Amino acid sequence: MKFLPEKLDDYVVSHSQNEPLLLQQLNKETWQKVLNPRMLSGAYQGRILSIISKIINPKSILEIGTYTGYSALCLAEGLQKDGTLITIDKNEELEAICKKYFDASEYKNQIKQEIGNALEIIPTINKKFDLVFIDADKVNYSNYFQLIIEKMNPGGIILSDNVLWSGKVIEDVKPNDMDTLELLAYNKLLNNDKRIETVLLPIRDGLTISRVKTV
Repeated sequence: MKFLPEKLDDYVVSHSQNEPLLLQQLNKETWQKVLNPRMLSGAYQGRILSIISKIINPKSILEIGTYTGYSALCLAEGLQKDGTLITIDKNEELEAICKKYFDASEYKNQIKQEIGNALEIIPTINKKFDLVFIDADKVNYSNYFQLIIEKMNPGGIILSDNVLWSGKVIEDVKPNDMDTLELLAYNKLLNNDKRIETVLLPIRDGLTISRVKTV
């Protein structure tokens, strides 16, 4: 979703960094072969993820929701030379395309791909993270947050995608619309949790940046 007028949005995109060739190829293949290609982060948001990661220069990244691996590759651009990125997704059918592009990248030996339920996998990970990207099933956003908050290093960053949910967060919500109801609760949680400081950015479908306090 775009919140700016089309011409202004086009100007913003045209004056931002272009996506690398490998990501262009992954973008194209996703749209050609994969169901729901709109789930892809896309070139502009991908460059945002990349530059945030480069600013942080994390040693450890956790991604919840791999899809075809586009956002993982963007986040990996900021990894320290000896850093690692763990990405989790339950969709086994997309494992091959992810591996194809991970293996073709310079981060081949730094990305670890996990297939399964993130709610079960995260508790088994015995490490702290500098950067976490949450972009999976919306009904579990709060559950993911509660699992990862104690695994964050002080000053670590949590990125949460799709938090404006095509504007549904300011509309009348149907009782059975569990995704929107959860996102409303999640956005409130992030804004009120004293362990973090949060800013919600109207980028594409909404991107929240939450910083874990150091004291």
